[in-house]
Amino acid sequence: MNMTKGKKLTVGVMAASLLATTACTTNPETGNRRISQTGLGAVLGAAGGYLVGDLLGGRNSRTEQIIGAGIGGLAGAAVGRYMDQQEAELRRETAGTGVDVIRQGDDLILRMPSGITFAYNRYDIQPQFQSTLNEVASTLAQYNQSYIDIYGHTDSSGSDAYNQTLSERRAESVASYLASRGVVRARMATRGFGESQLLVNPEVSEADRAANRRVEIKVVPLRQ
Repeated sequence: MNMTKGKKLTVGVMAASLLATTACTTNPETGNRRISQTGLGAVLGAAGGYLVGDLLGGRNSRTEQIIGAGIGGLAGAAVGRYMDQQEAELRRETAGTGVDVIRQGDDLILRMPSGITFAYNRYDIQPQFQSTLNEVASTLAQYNQSYIDIYGHTDSSGSDAYNQTLSERRAESVASYLASRGVVRARMATRGFGESQLLVNPEVSEADRAANRRVEIKVVPLRQ
């Protein structure tokens, strides 16, 4: 892996975290802290759009598919309320499971460590995690006015090609499982990042490598 690139990413994510901490507001209904729109812009500038930015596969083509599936969009203040309610449900369902729910503006990120999602070097979902993913799927299916991007990530051990393929298969495995539990497939897109977006770099311990092996689900509201 290009260590210079990895170090730059790590610095960018650290800078973004500091900016996010100073640019948060507290939701009066849920009590959860979230990044304000102003703060979100600063985070994007510092981190180069990590976990934020354009939807996979393009917004227009996916919107057509979603509308074709009979799902309408949100408008105005309804967007924030809708995502607040969905966030509260997902936090409740994933509490104590090791899954992190991250709020970025009106978007949600579910970060799922592979240690609870997949066995080492595998992409089939572990049986003990299926009950949690079932709950997540139920909420995503209920709150269907959104796009869903699923990202796969690996650590830096192994070849780039192997890690890229593994990350793609893990993202697709999660998407397929969610679809089998009632989440409309037209809402979902997947991408594998391999080892290109490490959370911890350099990796000096197994804990560091484990932190980098993950799948993230990004939920973006569908606007009118």
